[in-house]
Order: sequence, then C-alpha cells, then structure tokens
Amino acid sequence: MSKNYVQIDPKDNIIVAITPLEKGTVATIQGVDIILKENIKQKHKFALNDFTLGDEIFMYGVLIGKAIEPIQAGCAITIDNVKHASAEFQDSKEKFIWKAPDASKFESRTFNGYHRKDGKVGTGNYWLVIPLTFCENRNVDVLEGALSEKLGYETKKDFAVDTEALINQYKAGASKDAILNTPIITTKEEMTKNRTFPNVDGIKFLKHDGGCGGIRQDSETLCKLLAGYISNPNVAGATIFSLGCQNAQIDMLQNALDAISPNLDKPVHYLEQQKSESERKLIEEAVKHTFLGLIEANKVTRQPAPLSKLVLGLECGGSDGFSGISANPALGYASDLLVALGGSPVLSEFPELNGVEQEIINRCETEEDSKKFYDLMRAYSAAAVAVGSGFENNPSPGNIKDGLITDAMKSAGAAKKGGTSPVVQVLDYTEQVTKPGLNLLCTPGNDVESTTGLVGSGCNIVVFTTGLGTPTGNPVAPVLKMSSNTHLYERMNDIIDINAGTVISGEDTIESMGEKILDHIIKVASGEVASKAVLHGNNDFIPWKRGVSL
Repeated sequence: MSKNYVQIDPKDNIIVAITPLEKGTVATIQGVDIILKENIKQKHKFALNDFTLGDEIFMYGVLIGKAIEPIQAGCAITIDNVKHASAEFQDSKEKFIWKAPDASKFESRTFNGYHRKDGKVGTGNYWLVIPLTFCENRNVDVLEGALSEKLGYETKKDFAVDTEALINQYKAGASKDAILNTPIITTKEEMTKNRTFPNVDGIKFLKHDGGCGGIRQDSETLCKLLAGYISNPNVAGATIFSLGCQNAQIDMLQNALDAISPNLDKPVHYLEQQKSESERKLIEEAVKHTFLGLIEANKVTRQPAPLSKLVLGLECGGSDGFSGISANPALGYASDLLVALGGSPVLSEFPELNGVEQEIINRCETEEDSKKFYDLMRAYSAAAVAVGSGFENNPSPGNIKDGLITDAMKSAGAAKKGGTSPVVQVLDYTEQVTKPGLNLLCTPGNDVESTTGLVGSGCNIVVFTTGLGTPTGNPVAPVLKMSSNTHLYERMNDIIDINAGTVISGEDTIESMGEKILDHIIKVASGEVASKAVLHGNNDFIPWKRGVSL
C-alpha cells in the first residue's frame, strides 16, 4: 500500500490520502484522472466525483455520510461538507459463506499458560482484591500497602530504600564506614526477581466507585462483572471486602459466581467490616487470608496449551485515518486465523458498529443471535437519543483531526478488527464467552469501559489498535497496543507493542502483518514477552453503568 492515495473498496466514492497531497496533484482512480483542487492532509479524504446536496458518500463499501453542500471532485471531505449517515438494517439475515484462511503455520503451535480445573487456560496468574462498594476502597489501599512491595510486586516507586539494613548494622555495632558501604537501594527489576511467590504474576486491586447508591441494576451488573473477573482464567483467587449495608451484597456476588461458574474451584475470601471486631482485625484477617491464597496460587506453573484456549479481546482507541486500513484489518486477519485454530476472538464497542449492522447480522450463525444483535443496537441507539445524543457524536476531536469525520466512517474501519468469520454468539455486557469462534460483546466505545468488559467476559489477552496513542491496560489481562502508523510507533515506542504502519509503507500485507500479530500474541500469552501496559503498571478498570456511555 505504498501509493500516495488509495481507494479501499471499488464502491467507494472518496479516496484516502496516504501521504499529504498538494493542490494540482493528478490522482488516477480506475483509469480516471482527478485533479486535486486543494491540499489534502495525510489520512484525510477527497471526492472521487462531484456531489450535490444530499448525495450519499461511501467508504469501505458502506454508506458513511451525506453531502450537506455541493462538493467538487478533488476537494477535501470535511465535517463542514459531510454529515454522518448510515445504512438501514433489519433483523433478517442473508446466507453467509466463509472461507477460513490458511492457518497451517500455527497448527502445531502452543502457548505456555496456567491451566485451571474448569478447562480454561490463563495467560497470567493473579490474585484479586475487590471492594463490593466504594466505601471499602481505603481498606483496599491499606492491603496494597501491606502486601505489594513487600512481596516484590508492582510499586509506584522506581526503587526501594532498605532502611532496615542500616538499623540492623547499627544494632550490630557496625562502624561508620561499614554503614556507609551497606547497599540499601533495590531497583524495581530486582524486587521483581526476588518475588516471594515467583509463579504469581501480581496482586491486583480493583477499586471502583460503585456498589451502592445509583440504581440496583448497576450493583447487580457490577457483581456480574466482578464474578467474571474472579472466574477469568488469569485469576487464581480473590479477597473480597464488603462494608455490609451496601446494595452489592456478598450473596449477590456469590449468586453471580454460581451462574457463571457453578463448580468454581478457586479460593474466594469474604470479609465484612460491619461484622468485624475492628478495622485492624479486618485488615489482619485480609492479609493472612490473602497470603495463604498466594501460597496456593504459587503452586500452579505454566504448561503448554493449544491456541484454541486463547480468548482474544479486540479493542481500538485513539483511532486515526489509517486505523481502518492497516491495524484493524491486520488484527482482523489474526482474528480469522485464531478462529480457524479453534480460538475465540471477541469484538466489542457496539456504538462503533454503526453502519455495518447488516453485515454483522448476515454473519450471525443463528437467527436468535441476529435478532439479539438487532435488538441491542436499536436499544443502545435509542438510549443515546433519549439523552439528547446519538451515535453520530461518537468520533472524538482527535478522531476528526486525523481523518475520521463521521461515526459510520469510524465504525466501518473499527469493525475490521473482527475479521470476516461467522459470528457464533452475541453477548450482552457481562455475559460469558462459551463458544469457540467470533463472539460479539455489547460494550460502550469508551476504551477502558470496553476493555474492562472484554476481560470480565473471559478474554485472557487483548490487542488494542490505535492511531494516536494510548497507555490503556487492564489489571488482569495483558493489553497489546498496536499502532496504525510508523510515526506513532517511533514516537511512542515506550507504550506501543506492535507496529502495523508497515502495511501503509508496503513492507507488509494485511496477511503477513496478521501472522506477526498472532505470533506476538503467543509470546505474550506464554510469558516470554511482557506487554508495555504490564511493564508500566497500567491497571485501568472502569465498570460500565448502563446509562449512556458512548
């Protein structure tokens, strides 16, 4: 794709500028010469033909907008001359036939993961500390202070100072020179190497602002989400803090766990403050129970597992005009490879499927799922309109600045992450992935809310495409950031794991890049390579309240 411009689909009547194009440039599209009438910025689009007021505009082969004023061929497509428009859709589906890609290169591959008794396999091994209500966030902080650094886990400090070593020297009667020569600095890397429990990847603290107040349904949804985190294969067990009087009761979480994992065989310790002798006693019990849980979690080691045990979350954020032609379709090809190998990619962010609904409906394997997707999309859209908004307000200022000027344009590119395979199951928020193949999960387009939901539904690893850059991570699952362009990868290499900009430059095809993505996923899932989000301690966790969040 090393040309200066590209028509993505033969049906498209707007063209993407791969490089900045100057006024007067002649672009040849399907044998027709177009003279640019103004400068076109990189990642933005220009008109292939003349448009009159109300004419439909297509990109990725789908309707993405309508002209709100006349536009001449060779002029820029902008928010001033185009408004959002998307195709109508219905719940009835057309026949869909899928040809799986050649996945023979990966058929003998495995990853080294943590095998759970329910048959799932984790890419990590974590202990969770969870408050059932925001009132317990302080106790979660106290537990973190008591455990994390002492056990060699994540610390906000770049190094630790061992003052105790100096105290011991002094008590032993050491000389001034001996005290001055005593090493007392321990780096973050050294602390990690000296973990008390080497097979436990971390203790994660899922603080939030829910569990009480608001509507009861939000607390019920929160408990289902937390149950999903506890049952996630990347989790060994959990310590639960309850105040006692909140909406999100202990039995509400236990019922959610029973519904998801009726035979759950993980230690889960519940502590209720209003039944405790004192706050000190509560913390003492929490520390001891958590420590005992870590002893058990440390007994599990990584063992080979088939790639069919990968549940891959598909996410995007900070998208740009290249996301839909490099990173997203390359991730889509990796998704198709994983489906061919028996794995389960999961596509979320329902507001960013606006405009491609009919294609998704046609790909659903069952009438039940096509109807469920139809209903979820209609209900979500109506909820947005009811509060004076709508899907058309989804693109952020950054999206627009970098060439994504309508929601349908953004959505058509975002949907490419899901590849081309059939949809085997449509899930509402907090419902669990149970079928191999491409799953759809209803979440907002909000990056962290969506990623939080993906992991809560069972994803054990996430790939997050971006054109503008983001540090987003997750407490439980590694989140791999992939750039849509090489400039971003070079500028923000400290937080980006994979560069799909080589598709734009022509060094890679969608297919070759997709294979590289899957190869990198396997390495991270095996613990051979750490994602940048894990290295930086990006533990973003935002439960979705089912009000409107776009």
